[in-house]
Amino acid sequence: MTKRILVPLALLAVAALALSACGGGGGGGGDEDKVGEAIEAAMTASHPSKCTEFETQRFVEQNSDQKGKEALESCEEEAKEGKEEAKAAHVSNVAVNGSKATAEVELEGGGFDGQTLEVALVEEGGQWRLDHIEGFARYDGAALAKAFEKQLSQEEGLSKAELTCIVEGFAKAGKAKAEELLLSGSPEPIVGLAMGCA
Repeated sequence: MTKRILVPLALLAVAALALSACGGGGGGGGDEDKVGEAIEAAMTASHPSKCTEFETQRFVEQNSDQKGKEALESCEEEAKEGKEEAKAAHVSNVAVNGSKATAEVELEGGGFDGQTLEVALVEEGGQWRLDHIEGFARYDGAALAKAFEKQLSQEEGLSKAELTCIVEGFAKAGKAKAEELLLSGSPEPIVGLAMGCA
């Protein structure tokens, strides 16, 4: 963190990927409905309890540049700020297999605005929880770059040239590169992109 560009990017890696959550769903029957309700609550509402109620530790760590207790604390802090949750989450293609499930979720707003993610969930203690973002079911590089430009423009310590360079890097990234940058659970790929802009 001695290079000033790393601080905002480490925060960005956490903030952009934090899929804030809370609340519960309305009625509904069957596991598919419960999975959909859990995803919608996890991605559109904000409260620190979401980090344990609707997300597993594995999911929390995937969406953080930290591990263990530090990742959980970071998740809870991001939830308190309430800046990154999506405005809407449209769930489709839910498949339940015992205590595991997968689904696709199209997001409006937040760090993944305009993207459709494939997510994996697990049922623990009668509650479905997000366990892992598997990848992009449908990827829109231009929309991702626009969402990151909006987030990065609010970060202190980035010059206009650095901002433009990083945003262009996201715009040019194909699906596989974007998954490496954002879903690897490590800050190293995004830091590498930023260092190329320094």
